Amino acid sequence: MKDHANAIFEVKTWDEKAYEESDGTKLTRARVTKAYRGDITGDATAESLMFYRPDGSATFTGYERVAATVGGRRGSFVLEARGTYRDGTATCDCTVVPGSGAGELVGLRGEGRYVATHADYPNVTFSLDYRFESGAG
Repeated sequence: MKDHANAIFEVKTWDEKAYEESDGTKLTRARVTKAYRGDITGDATAESLMFYRPDGSATFTGYERVAATVGGRRGSFVLEARGTYRDGTATCDCTVVPGSGAGELVGLRGEGRYVATHADYPNVTFSLDYRFESGAG
């Protein structure tokens, strides 16, 4: 059985640095901290890698550890993120990394998504469809 969680995460810090630039493209690494509120309540730290094209669009991937309460259960889990940035909008699909759930979130599985524009920043709406593996919790 799947459950659904809606939350807003607030970007608290964003520390992004380029580590390679060539021919109008660049590769960057960002460390981001977030605070979640809503059906997911807690804090997160993410590391992301981005590739920027000369037109300003980008592709990104990364991992985020979330320490939070989800569906009344407290613990932590890791999200794997893949997304794009184009024309002022970031779109990201996330998956709960299997086996990453801890505390009361052992066995957590799920898929999440956000779409954010500059106008949304620093508060971004996030949704997560989740379930617990059989025998967990």
